[in-house]
Amino acid sequence: MSFPQRRLRRLRRTPALRRLVAETRLSVDDLVAPLFVREGIDEPQPIPSLPGVVQHTRDSLRKEVHELAELGVPAVILFGVPARKDPEGSGAWDPDGIVQVALRDLRSDVGDELVLMADLCLDEYTDHGHCGVLDEDGEVDNDATLDLYARAAVAQAEAGADVVAPSGMMDGQVAAIRDALDEDDFPQVAILAYAAKYASALYGPFRDAVDVTIAGGGDRKGYQQDPRNAREALEEIRADLAEGADMVMVKPALSYLDVLAAARAEVDVPLAAYHVSGEYAMVHAAAERGWLDGPAVMLEHLTAVKRAGADLILTYAARDVAERLR
Repeated sequence: MSFPQRRLRRLRRTPALRRLVAETRLSVDDLVAPLFVREGIDEPQPIPSLPGVVQHTRDSLRKEVHELAELGVPAVILFGVPARKDPEGSGAWDPDGIVQVALRDLRSDVGDELVLMADLCLDEYTDHGHCGVLDEDGEVDNDATLDLYARAAVAQAEAGADVVAPSGMMDGQVAAIRDALDEDDFPQVAILAYAAKYASALYGPFRDAVDVTIAGGGDRKGYQQDPRNAREALEEIRADLAEGADMVMVKPALSYLDVLAAARAEVDVPLAAYHVSGEYAMVHAAAERGWLDGPAVMLEHLTAVKRAGADLILTYAARDVAERLR
């Protein structure tokens, strides 16, 4: 008796056959490595909740980026940890702020051989931990924040960023940044918009990495997306594209594969997904207990993100995966 499924089974028989007919191919070219650089430290500082990830010094960051480039990773995205924070987050646009000096270091080192991205937000730099400045009632002032995002974008562009990545989910942030870049003669700098960023519980290890605590036990549910909603993500994406975004992102990745797939069906621009700190840390925690094969699961997860439609994946596993894919 012949079964139609036998045709499928025959093509799974050997590794070479499976590779030949694979529908999805995860490549080093798909990876973006998020990196943390901290002001005022003499040696890299491990982040306990992100195994294998550190807060870099300027020198150790340069070494790491050189090695990532040698592995073929095409891009990095920088997050800064300043020595001093204030209500406005002025380190985000200070020419001598930690991300700006790190960008200049890296641009000098790598030229155009590697794409330099910079996260563009205020939460790493504010003493209250929100993504924008606060009004007299303690609420995020959307419009006042846009002016500061514009200043940060220009500072990052001047320092050598190829791509600025606004992550604060402020209404109108892409338009404000695009106008500022164009007016200051940086039309070549691209914008990767965190267009569908959810108020997720999966960001805890990241906040450890950037020393962020939201004042008063608050949260960002008023300006980041509700995890219960999917359709509004497409509205956010359409809005950012209309304002001039060159690429858009869904964040987190694994918990929102439905949103990622819907976005892929909707838009033709490059689509990013952020495999966030909690998603990364859970795999490591289970692997440390011997409950699963960590590297195999990480590859499976990232392949699923690619299969759902991502063109580029921001992941803390970028180095390890690049080494495995060589």
